[in-house]
Amino acid sequence: MLKVLLITTEFPPQPGGIGMHSFAIATHLQAKGFEVTVSCDQRSKTGREEKEFDKKQAFLVVRNKRKKPIFRTYFNRIIAAKKHSKNTDVVIVSGKFSIWVGGLLKMGNTKVVSIVHGSELLLKNKYLKKITTNSLLKMDACISVSNYTASLLKDVTEISSKVIPNGFLFSKNFKNIEKIKPETLQLVTVGNVTQRKGQHNVINALPLLNKSFKHVTYKMAGLPSEKGRLIKVAKDKGVFDQINFLGRVSEEKKIELLQKSSIFVMLSEKTAMGSVEGFGIALIEANAVGIPTIGAKFCGIEDAIKDGYSGRLIDPHHPEEFLSAVEDIFENYNTYTTNAVIWASRFTWNQLIEDYISVLKKV
Repeated sequence: MLKVLLITTEFPPQPGGIGMHSFAIATHLQAKGFEVTVSCDQRSKTGREEKEFDKKQAFLVVRNKRKKPIFRTYFNRIIAAKKHSKNTDVVIVSGKFSIWVGGLLKMGNTKVVSIVHGSELLLKNKYLKKITTNSLLKMDACISVSNYTASLLKDVTEISSKVIPNGFLFSKNFKNIEKIKPETLQLVTVGNVTQRKGQHNVINALPLLNKSFKHVTYKMAGLPSEKGRLIKVAKDKGVFDQINFLGRVSEEKKIELLQKSSIFVMLSEKTAMGSVEGFGIALIEANAVGIPTIGAKFCGIEDAIKDGYSGRLIDPHHPEEFLSAVEDIFENYNTYTTNAVIWASRFTWNQLIEDYISVLKKV
């Protein structure tokens, strides 16, 4: 079977959507008989957390320790990629810098497949954008995680790509429970607290929601990167006592949090630096436990929500659309929660990995 090197900008146990996506690909390719090696960074200071995690995996994980100045880290990433690609049949690259490394590897005879998420195509720096475009043009195949991402790729590089959506991966101990219509409105978002994830758009809409619903709460799980900014927004809106920052949570705590929530919300927006939501797998995870979702239009989330079926798609900057979506879901809660589970079943890795295998065998 093929030997695969997966080069990724993120990888568990540290948080990040690209990391969880890469972990799922590595896990399922290895289970299908591929010999997988993962090349990624050691993102913690001591590396203990990563070492414990890596020992439990069926595939080899090679960590590159981050160093200062940053160009030393970049150099070590490139050296590691060249070293481990020598006896590899195909290389998969995921994330901006990984795509650049893939472009360098294509200077030889290495077969390289890129996974494109979205933000790497919207870089504001013209030089870096050109490096990204040139690297992608060299690839043997490109995979986009959503139709939105595929359209960006086509616009920027004129490259046609295979669309393979993100899948969700729960622990073996996961047990679904029957979801019934809640008596209170408990909103939740799982993801880094940043402008791109759009938690501030939810907070901005809380005063309007308060006019129609009693006991509205909003919990945010994920790295509190911009917590200070959101606290100010909440205080200005008079809803500070309704929000709760949970920080980084375990997989088990995340599932428990989702099961206790009414609606999962991700009102993402594109930032001035070009960061954009490529898919939004957390929405599918919520659906998998029977939680309806509300997400933003104009990004990859449009592929993660079947509007009017598993949840609702809205303009993230229009609170009245948010209110209308919440009212619709609450009025038809049992239907939405049933549909949510059915919709999520389309995004299991047992199915999606076959699409990846098909691409790898063709290059």
